[in-house]
Order: sequence, then structure tokens, then C-alpha cells
Amino acid sequence: MKELDPEELAQFDGKEGKPVHIAHQGKIYDVTASRLWKGGLHMLRHQAGKDLTTDIQAAPHGPEVLERYPQVAVLKKSGPEQRKVPEPLARLLKRFPMLRRHLHPMVVHFPIVFMFSTTVFTLLFLFTGVASLEMAAIYCLAAGLLFTPVAIITGYYTWWLNYMARTMRPVRIKQWLSIILLIIEIVVFIWRLAVPDILTPFRFASAAYLLLILSLFPLVTALGWYGASLTFPIEKD
Repeated sequence: MKELDPEELAQFDGKEGKPVHIAHQGKIYDVTASRLWKGGLHMLRHQAGKDLTTDIQAAPHGPEVLERYPQVAVLKKSGPEQRKVPEPLARLLKRFPMLRRHLHPMVVHFPIVFMFSTTVFTLLFLFTGVASLEMAAIYCLAAGLLFTPVAIITGYYTWWLNYMARTMRPVRIKQWLSIILLIIEIVVFIWRLAVPDILTPFRFASAAYLLLILSLFPLVTALGWYGASLTFPIEKD
């Protein structure tokens, strides 16, 4: 059976009428006949012409679905190998594949929703004057401050494990935004504890505090956007 290296495999990406080939554990399958691979893109996420071994490990189905399609070649390794991981971690990933790619996307939702809630509850308090809404904002801020370092750590872990810590523009932006987010969370939380009546009566310091609160919303929105661009790349015409 013929061998294809990753560069040759990339030619079978399903675009412009080309065949659709994907690799899994060293085997290359022709999935052109599958309606789920029309145009070389599967579920708006997985691009043909690549080694999808890791992706299939984390998929909702098993690799047995590939047996429905003909194997047309084997994958010849070239270039840098996948990152070697310590044996205990390798065994853990084999037992729980979701820890390879799903850990960061799972925990990152917590700081996002808590920062959204902090902004919304603060604005509702300013409009209504109901003190319990401002307290709800502080509780959400505290929860977000708790989960943000977890999201950052799992983000670095995913970047190291799956992307071999390569320099990538979305990752670089996310790294800076997450640091800025964490700093603002700490400043706002300490400020609120030190000055419980920071918003009442409303004054110059209140405006500065509110601006920091409002900045949380676009920060987590941008973080979510760039994170999603890695998981679901934007199609280009």
C-alpha cells in the first residue's frame, strides 16, 4: 500500500472537487462518499487532508465508523512528532480522552458567564437601587476570580499538549487578554471590599469602578471569540 506524508495528504482536502482523505492511527481513509464530509469539512470543524487521530479520540463516536470506508494509503511520518508526554499523563489521557481537548473549553465557560453576570447585576443595581443585585454582582465577581486562574492554567496545558506551544496569534491574544482580565478582577474585588459603598453615592471614583466592571464584558467576549476560532475555524471564501 502506498505511503503519503502529511504534505501529500494535505492535497486531498476535498476542495475544488478533490477527494476527501483523512488519517487515523497511521491509516489513510477515503471518505469522499460520506455526505458528512462534503467539501472536505466535517461538522464545520474538522478539515480533511489531516491526521485526525486526536480529534477522533475526543469525538462522540468511535474510530469504527472509518471502517465503512476504504483505506487507500498509510501515513508516513515527517517533521516534528506529536509532543511526548510523561507516561502517567499518557495513561490518563488514554483512559479519559476528553482531558486532551475538552478540559479547557469546559472550565473556560465559568469565568465568562460570571463576568457577564457581574456586569449585568451591577447595571441592574444602578438602575433599580436594589442592594441585593449589587451583592449578586460581587458574588459573581468572586466566583469568576476563582475560576479565571483555572481557565488560564488549563489553557496553557491545552496549548502545550495539543499545539506543542507553537506561537499562534489567537493564543497570544488570549494570553494577554486573560492576564488583563485577571488583574482587573483582582483590582475590582479588592476595591469593592475596601470601599463597600463605592457605587453609592455615585461619584468620580464610582465612575472609574464602573468602567472597570464594564470592561469585563468585552474582555471575556474577545477571549471567547478567539478561543472559538481555534475550535471552529472561520471559513474563508
